[in-house]
Amino acid sequence: MSYVARETLARQADEILTTLENRELSKKERMALPQQEMPAQDPVARRETMSEVTFGYTEAQARVEAMRCLQCKNAPCIEGCPVRIDIPGFIKAIEDRRYDHSIEIIRRTSLLPSICGRVCPQENQCQERCTVGKALKDPFQSVSIGRLERYVADRAREEAEGGSPEVNAETGKRVAVIGSGPASITVAADLRREGHAVTILEAFHRPGGVMIYGIPEFRLPKSIVDEEIETLKRMGVEVKTNFLVGRTRTLQDLLDKDGYDAIFIGTGAGLPKFLGIDGENLVGVFSANEYLTRSNMMKAYDRERADTPIFQPKVVAVFGGGNVAMDAARTAVRLGAESVNVIYRRTRTEMPARAEEVDHAEEEGVIFHFLTSPKRILGDDDDRVVGIECLSYELGEPDDSGRRRPIAIPGSEHVIPVDTVLVSIGNDSNPLITQTTPQLEANKWGNIVADENGKTSMDRVYAGGDIVLGAATVILAMGEGRKAAAAINRMLRGEPEST
Repeated sequence: MSYVARETLARQADEILTTLENRELSKKERMALPQQEMPAQDPVARRETMSEVTFGYTEAQARVEAMRCLQCKNAPCIEGCPVRIDIPGFIKAIEDRRYDHSIEIIRRTSLLPSICGRVCPQENQCQERCTVGKALKDPFQSVSIGRLERYVADRAREEAEGGSPEVNAETGKRVAVIGSGPASITVAADLRREGHAVTILEAFHRPGGVMIYGIPEFRLPKSIVDEEIETLKRMGVEVKTNFLVGRTRTLQDLLDKDGYDAIFIGTGAGLPKFLGIDGENLVGVFSANEYLTRSNMMKAYDRERADTPIFQPKVVAVFGGGNVAMDAARTAVRLGAESVNVIYRRTRTEMPARAEEVDHAEEEGVIFHFLTSPKRILGDDDDRVVGIECLSYELGEPDDSGRRRPIAIPGSEHVIPVDTVLVSIGNDSNPLITQTTPQLEANKWGNIVADENGKTSMDRVYAGGDIVLGAATVILAMGEGRKAAAAINRMLRGEPEST
């Protein structure tokens, strides 16, 4: 997709809207409307800045895109939404310029629309089921639900005056929420609304979880996450940072000594995996988690003001094909790397990263080596990375994930010279809580075992998000948090568990 300037996209939308105003559109006319492209910074200019890449829709763009919605009676898009937002309802309100009503509809089930509208993989969820995309036989031509969610959420945020959701009368019950990512924020808000006293216990010095330490500023401005945390505080939620459960206090301490009536564990999956190949202990090899945390949370990219050191790359290799790999590659670009190479053993079609993030990475000069996998990392006499030896692959039959299995081609070894390697092949759960709580059941991967309501093997202890699911998405974590909060509310009221 070639770059189109923001002003051009705005003018085109204005012209379309002028011809449609005050008309009742037929289904055929709605289907014929062009999908509105997201305005973004010039690819060359944005390589030098951490500011957000995309600008968001103009009002005209949002309304034209909303007019593409067919308002299907069976609403298949809702079935694809983990928190079941009334998608046709909020989109129709945008078309009718009823923006306050639109955001009110979204907030009935989603607490983080500005965030979800930016980072959730709508193309694999609500938009995948969109009737428009299916009719056009192109899922990428579905109604841009995520972009519309972002538009109305940002509009409401800009016009807001620091309000917060209503809170019921105090119940006298106390709940500890461990972690402050999307699942925990959802749980904290839902429980506080019911009148329970809620305390968030965060291991880092700053709350926000993966939205703060994992997702770069150019994709999700940290000010947006900070505003959501402030909303929780205005509701009366207490936030304690530098509180490492398993060291500062154990789970049992929180129940027995501190008197909490229930606990929710939402600590995510932040323990990086490595390939186990030769050379992973060389100078210049990092997990993407560490690299991104230094840049995102510690602002190491701001060399004049930040105290946190970060390795200065020249030629970078990123192992992996997910969103974290794209974040690491695009961060390396902004930190001055001369060349950034993504090494992925399947093709672009099988990449789990969002298509938009891959497009943005390519626009910014990231080089993709598909059907390629590292065999070993090469070092010099000072144990510093000088290259990676790779194998070429071809695709065979589908594996358990449904993607075609990569098969190594014998004798295809080749070397790519690099001085930095960022490993982004997935994460496991941090074992600290399960190691210090023997009665808390975990599976062989270290994920906490919980039922469909988030209930764990410990009485009054619930869990949700990546610590249960493994590495997932913001919206999936929110969906799990919502179910767990409902179960905790029932338990605190003395009601039987839902089945």
